[in-house]
Amino acid sequence: MRNFIKQTLLIFIIFFCFNFNAYANVPHFLDFKYILNQSDAGKKAQSFLKNKLEKGIKNLKEKEKTIQQEEKKIISQKKVITEDEYKKKVSELRKKVALLQKERTSLLNTVAKQREKARNELLKNLNPIIKDYMKDKKIRMVIDKKSLLLADENLNITNDIIDLLNKKLKSIKLD
Repeated sequence: MRNFIKQTLLIFIIFFCFNFNAYANVPHFLDFKYILNQSDAGKKAQSFLKNKLEKGIKNLKEKEKTIQQEEKKIISQKKVITEDEYKKKVSELRKKVALLQKERTSLLNTVAKQREKARNELLKNLNPIIKDYMKDKKIRMVIDKKSLLLADENLNITNDIIDLLNKKLKSIKLD
């Protein structure tokens, strides 16, 4: 009977150790997109970029209105001015439209580059945090949520990583 208890206890201990070790071997996951958008630095960067884009678009729309008014003015003067002068004004107007399109493209490219810079800065700060977290929790693998089909929510470490990132990185310098 005593031998039976010892064997049962030994099996229980081995089983417990195996389960603990097996838990560390289970891949955990996190949602990179959520981290990038919901961390303090990510939110500030998103807000900055959104404001910059909105101001730029507002400025472009004002210029577009001015060009449209100029176009109407030129059309109304078509019969009053000479044909050469009319062609000259239309040519100037086309140059303004081309310049406006270049400005729009430039604005979009600038915002896209700054968004990519912010993303890279966040990822650069995120990688050591994830590595340290993995080492502390004895996790061997972390997968991005978008690569998963189905997983237990207990394996989701997104919120823990956001908390650690918020402590380390308050904001990102974009200008």
